[in-house]
Amino acid sequence: MSGAADRLPRLLALVPYLMSHPGAQVGEVAQVFGLSEKQLIDDLQLVWMCGLPGHTPGDLIDVSWDGGEIVIDNADTIARPLRLGIDEASALLVALRMIGAMPEVAQGDALPRVVAKLEQAAGAGAAAVSNQVEIDVDATPDALPLVREALVRGRRVSLRYYVPGRDEVTPREVDPTRLVMADGRTYLEGWCYRAEGMRLFRLDRVMSVEVLDVPSSPPAEAEPIDVTQGVFRPSPTDRLVELEVTAAGRWVAEYYPYEEATELGEGRLRITLRARDDDWVLKLMLRLGDTGRVVSPESLAEKVRAEAGRALALYSSAP
Repeated sequence: MSGAADRLPRLLALVPYLMSHPGAQVGEVAQVFGLSEKQLIDDLQLVWMCGLPGHTPGDLIDVSWDGGEIVIDNADTIARPLRLGIDEASALLVALRMIGAMPEVAQGDALPRVVAKLEQAAGAGAAAVSNQVEIDVDATPDALPLVREALVRGRRVSLRYYVPGRDEVTPREVDPTRLVMADGRTYLEGWCYRAEGMRLFRLDRVMSVEVLDVPSSPPAEAEPIDVTQGVFRPSPTDRLVELEVTAAGRWVAEYYPYEEATELGEGRLRITLRARDDDWVLKLMLRLGDTGRVVSPESLAEKVRAEAGRALALYSSAP
């Protein structure tokens, strides 16, 4: 089984490969891409449904594999050079600068060269917009170097970790397994002996780190945590929240786990999900703007209205 995160880059590479290798055989191409023939045919069936907006037969890529020979047509547009808009180039520059601010990356010179080339290609507009964003990879001083030392040496760490949901600092002993970037933050993943399970620890919430003279030995049942869909995983004890979103806000159901989703017509959707805390819901609703609203609980809806009012007031008071 392959997820969308693996499949999309493969499809983006598959179409140019087929264009430059006319008459390639199914078995040969499957071997090049490390797939079974069935997986490759599944990909070809998806390519057959891709193309330009309009989605008429003349807009879609035409691909066939009768007799084992792959023939692809109407795919010339994918060979056109990529042209980024100012917003796209700006977002990419901000992301690259965030990666470059991480200590494990900051010593190299490859990333600065990429940023310089992208700035030159994108023009002054994108560079000016992205330069207005301040990059701060916020980790407690010395937390990241000590965690990296523990990973390299294979040692257990002792943490004092702040839990915002309970507003308390808890002691933890953790067998670290890796550092991960998710939702724009750096996390330590490891086996937590307090929780008796795999956990993610945001480095900016680590109050102190001590590398122990104890070998790191996570139990056999310790499995990496899947962060491809974000860090948040709801708990049955989290508050149940009901939202209504317009067609433009339906992405919420794609990005976050939910318990129920009901079609309301005209593209609108009612979503019931678990919220870890009110702050998370506030940030989500401010991001949605007029494309979503909290239906229940009413107390939370009132908090959202008040926070939105304060945000709007800042615009009216700006010079």
